[in-house]
Amino acid sequence: MSSDHHPRNIVIIGSPSSPSVAYNPQRDQITILESSSIASAASGKAGGLIALWGESPKPPNGKADLTYTDSYYLAYPSCIVPLSFQLHADLAAHHAGAEKWGYRRIHSARLGARGRTRSGLASGSDAGARGNMVIPTVPADLDWLHVENVHSYRSTGTPENTAQVIPYEFTTTMAKLAIEKGANVILGRATSIDTVNGAAKSVIYVPKDDSASVTVPATDIVLCAGPWTRSLLPAAPIVGLRQHSVIMRPTRPRPLSGYMLFTEISLATSGVRRAKHVTAEIFTRPNNTVWAAGDTDDIASFNIPETAEAVLPDEETCDNILAHVGAISDELGNSEVLSRQACYLPNVEGDVPGPILGNTAVKGLWIASGHSCWGIQNGPGTGKIMAEFVYDGKAVSADVDELDIRHLDGGSQD
Repeated sequence: MSSDHHPRNIVIIGSPSSPSVAYNPQRDQITILESSSIASAASGKAGGLIALWGESPKPPNGKADLTYTDSYYLAYPSCIVPLSFQLHADLAAHHAGAEKWGYRRIHSARLGARGRTRSGLASGSDAGARGNMVIPTVPADLDWLHVENVHSYRSTGTPENTAQVIPYEFTTTMAKLAIEKGANVILGRATSIDTVNGAAKSVIYVPKDDSASVTVPATDIVLCAGPWTRSLLPAAPIVGLRQHSVIMRPTRPRPLSGYMLFTEISLATSGVRRAKHVTAEIFTRPNNTVWAAGDTDDIASFNIPETAEAVLPDEETCDNILAHVGAISDELGNSEVLSRQACYLPNVEGDVPGPILGNTAVKGLWIASGHSCWGIQNGPGTGKIMAEFVYDGKAVSADVDELDIRHLDGGSQD
């Protein structure tokens, strides 16, 4: 970073990137402004996949669905994926990440299976024809699945290029490390950004459990507000896609083997000959819990609740996730349900994969938003790059020019 230093008052709005930005070398007062609490949104409710799988365009509507081609499972954007993957490993090595936030290398795979009905039979109109199926080779330690009903299995990642963290523990620990370095955390909802002569001046926020506005002076503002970015920077082409998930604890004493599975499950439908196909992501965790999620909502949302704590799960959607994963695993079907949750994934509109990183038309106002489902994966890389932007005026660790907001919609930021 540049040796020329002028005192700064840096305000970082939102997470998951905000703790990562604040964690980086500090020379000034840094304030993290979080509306509800650290890791209350997607940064605490995501799956925690960390991958080094290469470049990929964003799936339609930002959805990761098995009906799309394999390329949609690749981590993006390629310009920061390698940097962030390595930073995750470095952080875990330096701060006991395995113990503190469940960092580990892991296998991932795509899997197709016929779900069992309550009678214990495979569902689907062709359940009786299983004798003609070619049974794929399934790893022996996937003994918590109904492997006899698996009709396709393909590895998508190995411990060499795939890892995982528990997002809530990772994000909150990063915030604690930033606080140890001198950062300050304020709980309050940012309502506006003040500028003078085209430069950032302050952030106005409403403290949590209060109604009186407060102003925080700022020389630099880093906008990491995810799906709430548009409320502070209307020109930012970012929308929210809601995702539901559940967290379970299996009842068997022996932990489930470590896998991150992207599944397609065929389910019998009453009165219909053709089976219903659903998708579910199933990630086992080292603390003997399992995170499972379904598809995101089909329609992007512009009007989301004001704060993360106001984002409530739909019980029926969570029930469906539990039923779907229970149809291919008794261990999951009989698990204790620890949490039903929902969050909004921030997606960049159009064909741009996202995120948006860099400066804006306002001097001292920086943006780091729109990470879609790769926010945890790219959090450390984003934090390092944004610290370089603030102090050096440019990214040094990676070429992120393609993520500049000025490349979108003709460069309008008004």
